[in-house]
Parts: sequence; structure tokens; C-alpha cells
Amino acid sequence: MSAPTPPILDISSRRPHRADARRNFDALLEAARDAFGKHGTDASLEDIAKQANVGIGTLYRNFPTRQDLLEAVYVGETQELCRAAQGVADLEPWEAFTAWLDSFARYVATKMALLQALNKDSEVFRACKGAMYGSALPLFERAQQDGALRPDARLDDVLRMVSGMVSSVYADDDQRARVMGIALDGLRAR
Repeated sequence: MSAPTPPILDISSRRPHRADARRNFDALLEAARDAFGKHGTDASLEDIAKQANVGIGTLYRNFPTRQDLLEAVYVGETQELCRAAQGVADLEPWEAFTAWLDSFARYVATKMALLQALNKDSEVFRACKGAMYGSALPLFERAQQDGALRPDARLDDVLRMVSGMVSSVYADDDQRARVMGIALDGLRAR
């Protein structure tokens, strides 16, 4: 197993030292993740504070702007995706890469609203994208070197393909799984 994923953005430096304040900080992130997932990035900050069982002042003390909160949630989700790459690293090359792609597909499906609200030119967005690619690239290259993945495929091509498939509307989950299976079959080396 590889070393722990380093923080993409040093949120831990903003995380309070007192135990009760840390709990509030973590509760706010969890509530925001839930609210943004259910209601989009315009979710009420007052409702997020209420769901976290804190006052609105505590939310603003930890996250002075909505963008700060959006970025913190996005960073946390990206770090989970990077940890997923570490979690599958010991699998056979093709299984490791496709397992990570499954995690990536779930990530994309739930992060569409966040992605649209983030500044694509921001340092946070670039750092998250770099960390995500950096965690996936060893899995991708290992699958290619093993002869399981087409030699002409590029990681960026595959991630764009999966992102496009995930953002499509399907009749049901079976159709979504079929389409993903067809795409993955097309990525296999012949």
C-alpha cells in the first residue's frame, strides 16, 4: 500500500484545535456535502448550519464565504477519490483501474453541481484536478503496461469519456451499467 494521500489544500490548518470546535467544523462540512448534493450549490447556508447543529456565526467563522465552503467540500471529495486509488492499488492492474473508474464515475455523478460552481481557474480547482490525475495515472499506466488497457488510450480521454457517460440520462441503472460495460470493453487491449 502506498503512503497516505497528502492534503490537496491544507484545510487541516483551518481546522480548529479544540475538540468541540473540530466537531463543529466537521459537522459543517458533512452538512454542506449533504445539502449541496440534495439541493445544489445554492443550498441555504442557514439550513446547513442548522443541520450541523451550530449557529450561522460558527459557519461563517469557519467558512467566511460560500466559495470557501464549496471549495472545502470539493477538496474533501477529491481527497476521498485519491484515497480510493490507494485502496485498489493492490488489485490486478485491470481490476484496479476499473475499480477506480467506478469510484470516479460516482464522484462525477455527485459533484456536477460543485464543479459548475467552482472557479476553474482557481488554485484549488487546479490542485484537485492535479491530485486526481496523479492518483489515477499509476493505475492507468500499470493496466497499459500489463497489456490489459489499449496502448493508444490516454487517461484524459478515458476520464472525459466516463464523465460524459455519467452526465447522460439513462432509462434505468441497468442501462447505465450496460453502457459503462460497453465502454470498458472498448478500452481493453485486443
